[in-house]
Amino acid sequence: MPDASLYTPRFNVMDADDVRPFVHAIATAQLVTVGEDGVPDATFLPVLWEGDRLVGHLARANGHWRRIVDGSPALAIVTGPDTYVSPSWYATKAEHGKVVPTWNYSVVHLRGSVDVHDDPAWVRALVTRLTDRHESARAEPWAVSDAPPDYIDKNVRPIVGVELVVSSVEAKAKLSQNRSDEDRAGVAHGLSADGRDPSRLVTE
Repeated sequence: MPDASLYTPRFNVMDADDVRPFVHAIATAQLVTVGEDGVPDATFLPVLWEGDRLVGHLARANGHWRRIVDGSPALAIVTGPDTYVSPSWYATKAEHGKVVPTWNYSVVHLRGSVDVHDDPAWVRALVTRLTDRHESARAEPWAVSDAPPDYIDKNVRPIVGVELVVSSVEAKAKLSQNRSDEDRAGVAHGLSADGRDPSRLVTE
């Protein structure tokens, strides 16, 4: 049977202490499941990682949730910033020219079993927690309780909850760790010159 794990060279393994903060900061994922007919489905959705569970919601009009078999395997993919890396940025280009383009990125794969929650109370509680997560840093945060209850009920009905019980976590940060200090400095300079923030795209 082929190895389904995330390809991660040893120098690209994300530090274990950085994984949850990374998922918390991104707060979205591509949920990938396979229906009974063997056809894969994927939906981008807001998520929270709470304990051993990744929870989120998708539109009721999105047929994906109806194709999910409760308890079936699922994969949630959380992706961070990514960028093309030009070989012209490397200091070693001037030394020997033996350089090629690459791509820098960070990603977390969460695997486990998935269940659908077509329950207004469950979904409303999730929406409240998601709102609190994204509003908490604002000077005047908006809360679900700020809107009329019947209006919230009306807006909860068109969405359905999903819950992934996480059984494995794989995290990769490909940030030029295998390059020299001079090459990494060149990448950071090149990204800055292109108007990109290098702080999350190349390791120091």
